[in-house]
Amino acid sequence: MTVQESVGKSAADLVLGFVNTRATGNGDPELMGDAEALRRWIEGAGLGSEDLKVTNADAAVARELRDALVALLLSHVGVEECEGGVAEAESHMRRTAELYPLMAVVTEAGCELRPSQRGVPGAFASIVAGVAHATAAGLWPRMKMCRNMPCHVSFLDKTRNSSGLYCSAACSSQVSMRSYRQRQKTGQVSTAPLEDHSDHLDPSSAH
Repeated sequence: MTVQESVGKSAADLVLGFVNTRATGNGDPELMGDAEALRRWIEGAGLGSEDLKVTNADAAVARELRDALVALLLSHVGVEECEGGVAEAESHMRRTAELYPLMAVVTEAGCELRPSQRGVPGAFASIVAGVAHATAAGLWPRMKMCRNMPCHVSFLDKTRNSSGLYCSAACSSQVSMRSYRQRQKTGQVSTAPLEDHSDHLDPSSAH
């Protein structure tokens, strides 16, 4: 693995970890509901110190950033939950990048994007930098939300042709079974084997 690939993978893990703090239909709890929860996540991600000052307003900003990322990752599996949602998410990401700018740090080893601010603003900028580094490594199109509606957990698609739609074989089977039962109700049952899109997924990125 090259340095760029290693940096990209770490960046993708950071962004996916941030996205996966939201509550899901699988029973996963909200992990960014207030100031204390956001502070714990920032510290756990290594983006802040123990004396970090966080407010409930910061937590609200974090959830809005997370929602924008969710919309973009859903688009990677062909889902747009509301009309214009992707465009709105892209606009939100541009505003975030303007509010929490990055600086290019050039060294003998290369160039790295780092937050130009500290504290909570620096943590938000780190998420934007994570997207940039993942993109540079070719991983952004492979960062997706599980297409299984009750799940909607983010994951890194490791299929050869980036065709994965679900975070796990279990989610793929649930969707296939729901589709089969729906066809049964409408009298359109097929005898073809159920399709599984979960090959080569990265289970460490889900849940």
